[in-house]
Amino acid sequence: MDTESLQRSQYELRFQSLFAPGRGFAFPCDAEGHVDLDALSAQSRNNYLYARALVGREFLAPAVQASAC
Repeated sequence: MDTESLQRSQYELRFQSLFAPGRGFAFPCDAEGHVDLDALSAQSRNNYLYARALVGREFLAPAVQASAC
């Protein structure tokens, strides 16, 4: 694993649901919150684009957090 991948895996971009506490999406990212879309599976990429499009309607603004892994 290269240094950039290691750094990216230490963080996740979290989209929390506005209506269902504890529900949402999390995606691996770097310290600034940049998600490598090419590294995501097709389903994860669709979920990311869905969450990003519905910020303010279904999800809170995303937040960068230390990864639980």
